[in-house]
Amino acid sequence: MPARIEAPRLDPGLYLVATPIGTARDITLRALDVLNTADVLAAEDTRTLRHLMDIHGVPLRGRRIVAYHDHNEDRQGVTLIEALGADKSVAYCSDAGTPLVADPGFRLARETVAAGGKVHAVPGASAALAALTVAGLPSDRFLFAGFAPQAMGARRTWLAEVAATDATAIIFESPRRVKQTLGILCEIDPNRLTVLCRELTKKFEEVMRGTPAEIAAHIPDGGVKGEVVLLLDRPAAQAADAGDVEAALLALLEEMSVRDAAAVVADQFGIARRDAYQMALSLGKDR
Repeated sequence: MPARIEAPRLDPGLYLVATPIGTARDITLRALDVLNTADVLAAEDTRTLRHLMDIHGVPLRGRRIVAYHDHNEDRQGVTLIEALGADKSVAYCSDAGTPLVADPGFRLARETVAAGGKVHAVPGASAALAALTVAGLPSDRFLFAGFAPQAMGARRTWLAEVAATDATAIIFESPRRVKQTLGILCEIDPNRLTVLCRELTKKFEEVMRGTPAEIAAHIPDGGVKGEVVLLLDRPAAQAADAGDVEAALLALLEEMSVRDAAAVVADQFGIARRDAYQMALSLGKDR
């Protein structure tokens, strides 16, 4: 029987380890190696990390897990930075997914950099990217907006700004408030294609697609159970105003040919190049 190959000792630095968002097997081999060999272990919830390590047979070997979260980062951050200063490797895990992506870890990473240490990504599961993968919405340009504000007025303003962005928007929302949020989206853009992802990678994974009203109709007033990610398709192109198109063409014709000016304006306003060319040709003749 061949001997088991041990993972090499880690270089000093902070290792931000992505952990599964549902299915425990969605962890990388490298993440297990890092958890097995790091000098210091830290976690948003020590019980969660201990359970994950038990599932995969990663021993503590006398190491304790340092709790590091939003409520103790001032105190525990000093401990972890001191460990890094002593040339130790520190592995940090949030409850689920990738640290810093709507999870603690940003301050620790920033302080590590400020102290001259190295920050390493140990990539893996991410609810935002998992939702984008299954949504069926354009992925060439997307905005991860994080959690919506709790206050209704602030949430309405925030959602209007996010919905106006020319990109697929990814939003984290409380399962209890998601129906209210869909109601606000009905006011902002009732026809916007929306996707609700619930319990991604878990046994009761669910993906709903439709307008905000269509999705809301399937959600109880008290909300749903499990983790929720909302995605919004990018806004539909607005009908081009003839005056704006003409003004843009006139400005470009000062320094471009008719053909080039038409091409730029067609892309800018989302109109047919043929139509833009005919308008530019007419404007050129008038001049």
